[in-house]
Amino acid sequence: MANNSSLLVSNAPLRRTINDRVILVQVLVALFLCTNLMLLTVFFMKEVFYTSMRYILFANTLLSDCVILIVTNILLSMSYFQVTTQMWLCMIFVAVSSLYNFVTPVTLTAMTLERYVAICLPLRHGELCSSHRALQLILIIHGLSIIPCVVVMLVFFIAVNFRVYNQYTICSVEMFIVHSWQGHLRSAISQFYFLIMCITIVFSYVKIMKVAKAASGENKKSTGKGLRTVVLHAFQLLLCLIQLCCPFIEAAVLQIDLMLFINVRYFNYIMFNLTPRCLSPLIYGLRDEAFFHAVKYYVLCGMCKNKSLGFTI
Repeated sequence: MANNSSLLVSNAPLRRTINDRVILVQVLVALFLCTNLMLLTVFFMKEVFYTSMRYILFANTLLSDCVILIVTNILLSMSYFQVTTQMWLCMIFVAVSSLYNFVTPVTLTAMTLERYVAICLPLRHGELCSSHRALQLILIIHGLSIIPCVVVMLVFFIAVNFRVYNQYTICSVEMFIVHSWQGHLRSAISQFYFLIMCITIVFSYVKIMKVAKAASGENKKSTGKGLRTVVLHAFQLLLCLIQLCCPFIEAAVLQIDLMLFINVRYFNYIMFNLTPRCLSPLIYGLRDEAFFHAVKYYVLCGMCKNKSLGFTI
């Protein structure tokens, strides 16, 4: 990636072209961060939210998205302006980026399972989905999410000399891929994770759909909303899965044309990095009735009449 970065900044006209796009990215990142922080504030304002697994997991995705937006934005800006940093500091940035790149999709999978339990096993929902278990689940999510990063970093530790950590470089995850098989291993682990996530979502969808067919009245409406939520989670995971293929596509395009590479890379970042991070606020900040009324109440400083904040699916 360092070589790619050099190509991107070596030509003045290209730099001016990218500059407008970088500004747009900054605006989008700022907009998404403000939205997420507002929703997190609302989350902590009502006990009904931070004592429910459903909303705790939602808050975890918001925190994860905020971290990944900030870190990737810093790395993008450093790459664009060719700002070098010591390898040990780059390692921290890459480790955090790698960790939270997985936290969001793994949390989405956990949220899908929570919907499955709520709809298909309602009598056990209170036992299995308590706030205490939610905190334990978040620890498990972070433990699973850090495994791909640990694998890459362990190989790097073994392969390089300690003097490398004091060297300055343009920071990117590719700096820690010292063997070609290491990159293939990282890709294989990521694809395995997303395969398990996809199987989990399909399983939950099929089970909820069976309950929806047998339900009637309010139960049918409730399970219908649950199905739509699972479908939206699946769409988010699809975007995250496509993101895994982006580096391979970009590497192939770079061999063809530099300007095409720039355009493809810009499109990939907007569509498959930023877009999945803005869907969570849309799904829960607007679709969830209780959360929507709470947001509306606090945004308008209590001027509108607040409705009962019950749980909705």
